[in-house]
Amino acid sequence: MLKIGVQTGGLDDRFGVDEAYRMIAEAGFDAVDANLDHFMSGRAILKDFILPEPFRPGLDERDMLEFFKPYRDAAKKYGLDNYQAHAPFPSFHVTEDLPEWNDALLEMLRKTLIGCASIGCRNLVIHPFFKDYDHRLTREQEWELNISRYSALAATARQYGITINLENMFVRHSGKLYAACCNNGQTAAAYVDELNRLAGARCFGFCLDTGHALLVGLDILEFMRDLGKRITCFHIHDNDGRDDLHEAPYTGQLDWNRFVQGLAETGFGGTLCFETHRAVLKVDPALIPETLHYIAACGRLFARRAEEFKKS
Repeated sequence: MLKIGVQTGGLDDRFGVDEAYRMIAEAGFDAVDANLDHFMSGRAILKDFILPEPFRPGLDERDMLEFFKPYRDAAKKYGLDNYQAHAPFPSFHVTEDLPEWNDALLEMLRKTLIGCASIGCRNLVIHPFFKDYDHRLTREQEWELNISRYSALAATARQYGITINLENMFVRHSGKLYAACCNNGQTAAAYVDELNRLAGARCFGFCLDTGHALLVGLDILEFMRDLGKRITCFHIHDNDGRDDLHEAPYTGQLDWNRFVQGLAETGFGGTLCFETHRAVLKVDPALIPETLHYIAACGRLFARRAEEFKKS
């Protein structure tokens, strides 16, 4: 039976890392998606150009790892698996040509891989390297950029036993959402295959974001079929088809039956991780345990029905 997890985001900011893990464990989850992206905000990446202390040049690696220690200690204390984590994003400046800053961001991602290893995490989601709608690259330019920058992280991933996961993305323009990098299943599969070929090892996989797929009108089952065994983790959440709401399943428009069929057909054997922080943030704090229990129940349902589908 598949295990289930949920992101720490929405909980650790409000209650702290230790309490977030306690609440997640008591809700019945097996694992977490550690929101290491909270070390550095999108504003800091795009406007402030200031690296947070764990990632500044010259900081001793042992000192850096102290920032990750609460995630390791809490997982051990509450019997949870740090199955996956989210790196700071965006991973590339989306508008300006800033080679030195973009190289600093790449070093930040390398250090995040090392931090993942220190907390026993095996999957790090690193957003693809792409531009926004007004500065978008050609398909060829985007391919070359992603192959180059992901490949620069491969040696660290291989050394520490971490799988780097690409993710399907979107961009906004004039109130509409458009498909961005890795939203074509065949292209996404080609990225993973080529990166692993260049790395000489299986260092890359794919994090399928269900909410992002819904926003740009992808058929979740066909997308999963295209990716197959390359899917190594998930960001599972729902929305209204118009905005990236990160809601709990069955509160939006996603076809969860086709998602479950995809789990069965692809033979996914990892952990089903939910990225449902807004479902948690919008309720009264007294209702957060019940909200987490509901999300966990959805995960158990998906796991059970995927097994039933395999047998049918």
